[in-house]
Amino acid sequence: MHRYAVRNPILPGFHPDPSIVRVGEDYYLATSTFEWCPGVRLHHSRDLEHWRPLGGIADSPRLLDLTGVPDSGGVWAPDLTYANGRFHLVYSVMDSFGLGYKDCANHLTTATDPEGPWSDPIRLPGRGFDASLYHDEDGTSWLLNMIGISKPGKGFSGIEIQRLEGGRPAGDPELLLASSPEGVTEGPHLYRKGGWHYLLAAEGGTGFHHGALVARSRDLFGPYEFDPNGPLITARDKLHLELQKAGHGCLVETQTGQWYLTYLTSRPYTEVEETIPDTARERDATGRSVLGRETAIAPVEWVDGWPRVAGAAPAVAIAAPDLPAHPWPESPARDDFDAPRLDPRWSTVRRHAAPDWVDLTARPSHLRVRGGQSPFGRRTPSLVAQRVTAKHGVFEAGLEFTPATEHQNAGIVAYYNAYNWHYLQVSLEEGEPVLSLVTSDLAERDYHRIAPVGPKLDLRIAFDGPVLRFAYRETEWIELGLERDATILSDEYARISGEGGVHLLGFTGAFVGLWVQDLAGEGGYADFGYASY
Repeated sequence: MHRYAVRNPILPGFHPDPSIVRVGEDYYLATSTFEWCPGVRLHHSRDLEHWRPLGGIADSPRLLDLTGVPDSGGVWAPDLTYANGRFHLVYSVMDSFGLGYKDCANHLTTATDPEGPWSDPIRLPGRGFDASLYHDEDGTSWLLNMIGISKPGKGFSGIEIQRLEGGRPAGDPELLLASSPEGVTEGPHLYRKGGWHYLLAAEGGTGFHHGALVARSRDLFGPYEFDPNGPLITARDKLHLELQKAGHGCLVETQTGQWYLTYLTSRPYTEVEETIPDTARERDATGRSVLGRETAIAPVEWVDGWPRVAGAAPAVAIAAPDLPAHPWPESPARDDFDAPRLDPRWSTVRRHAAPDWVDLTARPSHLRVRGGQSPFGRRTPSLVAQRVTAKHGVFEAGLEFTPATEHQNAGIVAYYNAYNWHYLQVSLEEGEPVLSLVTSDLAERDYHRIAPVGPKLDLRIAFDGPVLRFAYRETEWIELGLERDATILSDEYARISGEGGVHLLGFTGAFVGLWVQDLAGEGGYADFGYASY
């Protein structure tokens, strides 16, 4: 039954805060999506190695409204559980987080099938984010979350628990854990085994000091004692490893009695220094994680009543679980837009894909994208994109577009957030369509005019480690000879701190996609005949 090694990350690219649940022989894994729709990305596996995307759970305004959320706001740290014949999903929606304040709403929705339909969400207290559910053996359900207080020095004030009845809070919350050795204690998950309650939590922040640790108690309400062996997993003292930022995990037991930890990690492009800087400009000297925070997996052994990961360290290769191999058919790299709805590989920013702006029927085998707002528009941007999953790769798309005014442009983009992107676009200049390359580096734009073009052409962005290269084709491919910095599309580079605290966080990862802007709202659109990555 033993197979070859499983390679980490199991979900490459932007897939942070993994929450895993097993139902029979099926494993479902939910991850954070922040400002991207559909919310709460879901994957399915039967062997913990091969995963197929099921799309997003929160796929409509009924379940999720991201209008106006900032970059790296939106859906934080979902929690997926199963009890009493139903899947339960708790997710936080962060409307703002800068300058010491967090406007957070927690929601609960349920379904008998993970692919839906999901019930109307119940609003839960937003006393903190990273909310999760614990279903006890006696049939009671409990809500856990970190406590976030918008006062100096109290941003992370421990982990609390509150009973739920009918999906709604009952009674007052109680403090389970005040803090942890590294502080910034968050991401709680609770388990019961052998007469003990085990509290798994993240600590140390989500950067290079990140980690996960376990505390246990005989009584649900504590007191909880920490594992004397230290963190369950971390790379904070192992900055030479390929996988960094290991933490924010979730435990699962297989049907054969093995235990595993799914956790977030990252693969920085540049060397990580021993001293991790905090200020905005000093961050340039250390590791940049273009692929964002990814999902990895580690086997867990129980030693002296504690769950342990070998070396408490993330590993690129682990022994395959004692489960029958179950690969899924591979999705083709190229999407010819022949399906009636968008493939699960695609996401949209801040608004759900809907026929009024993402149209697969207006023209057979084409995706018509109607233009939207500028990069800083938080209501109706028109960006259809997919995650960058490797340091080397090529994104290519066929574009048909005739701009009617200088307010309209369309093309392909390597995108991190509103401040950081590289956009190979067609726009109108002095009455004729012109191809240009526009880069936004912390909102400072660089514009490079390339050439006049016709209404139909192919566009290409190639990722070569830290370098991006560009090409276009009307009859034959023309390499542009332009190089741009891929590492500005990274979590570390995106973070902006200043007087008063953090202004902007970097929690997502690089995307490649199809971008159409019609700043005057005059009905401009572009047709894409294919896209491949």
